[in-house]
Amino acid sequence: MGRNLLMSSLENASFNIVLQILFRCVTFITNAWVIRNVGHEVLGIMNVRLLLLESTILFLSREPFHRACLGQKDEVSWSHIMNQIWLSVPISCVLSVIFVYIWINILPLGHPEYASQYAFGCVSVAFSCILELSSANMALIAQLFCFVKLRVILDSLHIFVRTLLFVSIILYDRSLALTAFSIAQVGSIGVIVLSYYIFFYWYVKSKPLYTKGALKSKLIPISVMDKLFNNMDDFTFTSLSDFLPKYSRSINSLFNKKLSTLTVSFAKQGVVKQLLTEGEKYVMSVSPVMTFKQQATYDVVNNLGSLAARFIFRPIEDSSYFYFTQMVKRELPIQKQDQYKIQESCTVLSQVCKIVISIGLVVLVFGQSYSKTLLFLYGGEVFVESELPVQLLKSHCLAIVLLAVNGITECYCFATMTSIQLNSYNYLMVFFSISFLVLSYVLTFFLGPVGFIISNCINMFSRIIHSIHFINKKYKNTSYKPLKGLYVGKFFLLSLCIAGVICKISEYRILPDSMLIHITVGGVNFLFVVFSWCYENRDLIINSLKKFKNKDSKTSID
Repeated sequence: MGRNLLMSSLENASFNIVLQILFRCVTFITNAWVIRNVGHEVLGIMNVRLLLLESTILFLSREPFHRACLGQKDEVSWSHIMNQIWLSVPISCVLSVIFVYIWINILPLGHPEYASQYAFGCVSVAFSCILELSSANMALIAQLFCFVKLRVILDSLHIFVRTLLFVSIILYDRSLALTAFSIAQVGSIGVIVLSYYIFFYWYVKSKPLYTKGALKSKLIPISVMDKLFNNMDDFTFTSLSDFLPKYSRSINSLFNKKLSTLTVSFAKQGVVKQLLTEGEKYVMSVSPVMTFKQQATYDVVNNLGSLAARFIFRPIEDSSYFYFTQMVKRELPIQKQDQYKIQESCTVLSQVCKIVISIGLVVLVFGQSYSKTLLFLYGGEVFVESELPVQLLKSHCLAIVLLAVNGITECYCFATMTSIQLNSYNYLMVFFSISFLVLSYVLTFFLGPVGFIISNCINMFSRIIHSIHFINKKYKNTSYKPLKGLYVGKFFLLSLCIAGVICKISEYRILPDSMLIHITVGGVNFLFVVFSWCYENRDLIINSLKKFKNKDSKTSID
């Protein structure tokens, strides 16, 4: 197979970062407009309650199957993979019935005027999840065969359709905000699912024609077709029926035992990981810790505080997970694997660790002096009258550093753990989950919303310690140092300290008189910090540039 997995993963991460920036910009603008024209309560119901329902159903029904099937293309038959991934659809139906009942009948709403729209929203979100999972097989194939730009195009289309439908209905009648959200959710997902099936229907029909030299199209350039079809000999699908599950009377013919075991391990892990990821929203929903207005404020600040995580860290983690699953075999000791692949994967892990922790430290240092400025520019003077939003954003800056390290180290662990190790880690994750929920409730009771962030920091720090221990143990008897990237360098740290002191002085002395000068001071110091990092890591930058310049177009297939 001629596809370059490293380059495809890097390209996927790059496109995802751009896409996340586009998506979040649209979301922030929409949220700001909703706050000013519809109200905090509606935004809290949409962004906390309804989106929590979506993430709960999707994460529990999609993630275990998707993660388990990613690294098994060369070891398990396609029929087994398709049967396994399609199980997510009936499971999502069962979960939808359960969680929609809980969301409507058990979780308190407190706003009778929104009751009918809220119930419609819960049903619509659940239906959109089931609809989305009907194309989970296509999404898996697109990732396994490195159709990078296809996913980018479809995700961009999803953003466009959802925003267009939502804004159009709101402009018609602002009182239908929750209904608009529901219709936009279902409509945009429907377009994506239909697009996946149309593309692969065209692809399986066109591939034999391209092989024979008989494929001609005025709409698609030859260069694009070359990238789509070259080096795709292992793409054995010949019709849409190959993407559907295959029935067999024998259970062994239906499902692969190893793949099923791995899926169950990820499913157990998914439950506790979902609690860790969305724990604060579950606490908000179950207990009357905050009103919907306060939840909306927390959500806005949380989104601003996690810009780096959503724009950069998450795409890097997704691409890295795919890359590590292809490079490192789960069941074999390091010494018995292809040492070239191991060396490359260790280098990549070290470099990614250095990049993400450097970004996290920059956010931490500059966030302490520019949180108030950012919130003022986003929400206006009224929004920053209370010190709470500023405290929340400053606390998030510390969480981002831990999130950066935890994301990539845990990603490597999940990609390389054996089934037995995954099962063992599930029990530890249960402990993390329970501790996190208890800490969230207790600290929020005493410290308010800031307690959510502090408990999250404690939880992530504990998980980082475990991940580092696992990786060090895995490479204990080798010469590889995959975690040396966690040390960012003395010159970079010194520049951060200097910049932090100057920006803090500027916040107290210059900001009250001129915000523009304060921002200029921050910009100059930011460039100084970036220059110091580039100087200290010039070898990494030079090597990365060489790889991109020397990339053979034949090894990168969209």
